[in-house]
Amino acid sequence: MKAITYHRYGPPEVLTFSEVATPLPRANEIRIKVHASTINRTDCGFRSAVYFISRFWSGLFKPKQPILGSEFSGVVDLVGDAVTQFKIGDRVFGYDDEQFGGFGEYLTIDESKAIATLPANFSFDEGAALLEGGHYALMDIKAAKVQEGDQVMVYGATGAIGSAAVQLLKYFGAEVTAVGNTPNLSLLKDLGADHVIDYQKDDFTQCGRHFDFIFDAVGKSSFKACKPLLKKKGVYISTELGERGVNLILPLFTRLVGTKRVLFPIPSINQQDAQFFKELAEKGCFKPVIDKVYPYHEAIQACKYVESGQKTGNVILKMPF
Repeated sequence: MKAITYHRYGPPEVLTFSEVATPLPRANEIRIKVHASTINRTDCGFRSAVYFISRFWSGLFKPKQPILGSEFSGVVDLVGDAVTQFKIGDRVFGYDDEQFGGFGEYLTIDESKAIATLPANFSFDEGAALLEGGHYALMDIKAAKVQEGDQVMVYGATGAIGSAAVQLLKYFGAEVTAVGNTPNLSLLKDLGADHVIDYQKDDFTQCGRHFDFIFDAVGKSSFKACKPLLKKKGVYISTELGERGVNLILPLFTRLVGTKRVLFPIPSINQQDAQFFKELAEKGCFKPVIDKVYPYHEAIQACKYVESGQKTGNVILKMPF
């Protein structure tokens, strides 16, 4: 089968277009003919290994999984003998940051992992973008124990994680202040934000409001900058490690000193999460924001665009197979 592979860490140019063996499902696995994937922070982070710590999962000296693509949608074309949840012909979407595989013509996945049938009326492009940003946002919202009526700020609200967070927070009944750039202020309002701040014109730290939870969805702020905006028992979460890994240290420190907390949850996802997003999508309460759709042969250009920091929402990789 055709696949985009990588065999060493580095910039987008380490990606190559290859012919590899077509996988066969084990007894508890399904095989999916991939229609779409996304180019996202998870895949780019594993490929570049800028954070050396990622190699403890992906391979210390070289990648263990040569085909990236953590997020995907497609059609089930083969099932293992023990599979009970899916059948051939099912339109599905899913997320797998252990085995990956979305950058290939086919992938196999255990039927019990984060996979579900595609929401009604969703395209493969939309389905492919449902889980990466969404599950990171959901995990952090749950960790912060957001309640109905809480005041929440989302910094970097136009990325895949941030745009998902705004929608989820509104679903849970929070009052949301979204921080984004000038061209996307109307998008933030469409996503449900109660207040918007244009970081290109205004200093978000001078907004005059205080928050139960500040969520930095792009990792470009800091606890030090946001601390004055937090309420007495407010929580700060960033999606990045921070300078010198400070966001790994601060959760321990703030647990002992003061009342304002920093948390750094360990990412996780399961099939219940996938089903949750399917149900939200079918209710019209959640829809991934899609910026650009790149054809399969432009994967390198797509990675460069994602890593430029200019994308809004999700970038789709369309499979031609």
